[in-house]
Amino acid sequence: MAWNFTKTSLLLLISTFTIAISRTTIASDPNILSDFIAPENQTSVDANYFTYTAMRGIFQKSIDTVTTTKATKAEFPALNGQGVSLAVLQFPPGSVNPPHYHSRATGLFLLLEGVLEVSFVDTKDVLYTQRLKAGDIFLFPKGLQHYQHNFDHKKTAVGVAALGSASPGTVSLPSSIFSTGISELVLAKSFKTDVKTIKKIKAATSTP
Repeated sequence: MAWNFTKTSLLLLISTFTIAISRTTIASDPNILSDFIAPENQTSVDANYFTYTAMRGIFQKSIDTVTTTKATKAEFPALNGQGVSLAVLQFPPGSVNPPHYHSRATGLFLLLEGVLEVSFVDTKDVLYTQRLKAGDIFLFPKGLQHYQHNFDHKKTAVGVAALGSASPGTVSLPSSIFSTGISELVLAKSFKTDVKTIKKIKAATSTP
């Protein structure tokens, strides 16, 4: 079957395709036309609306797994439309924050305490790894998988991540691959192993 496109229809098709792609690939916060977004059906707010207190006392709590305390739009509604969020990460000795990515945000990570190995992989499968000391800052580009590892088996590490979206989106690779119902046969073929091995990995990843 022959396809007969006029120049005008071809340009229209390309334009429509470009718009569709741009709408599906833009993953960032929209610009707002006001100073801030107040809660629905509320015409005025006071300073309490812009204050988040849920991180009080977190440094005094004892932890046995990697703990992330977030201030995103979900926890702190005043961030809606502001294009920023924050997370405090606490790493027990020897712990790992598994490979994950933020689909809508660049991450700027500041290590406050301890030592930490950080790493990300770019779209050319190049691995970038650095060992940080307290006071160091590391950039995680938007949408790229990365991890953090406290390689000190005696001391806790603590860091703060500033994220370039009020709703950065976090996808953990182990859980998204092994805990979402993807066929075990598909996983076995993808990882060039057998279903029995996949079952073992799934059991391990489902354990807290």
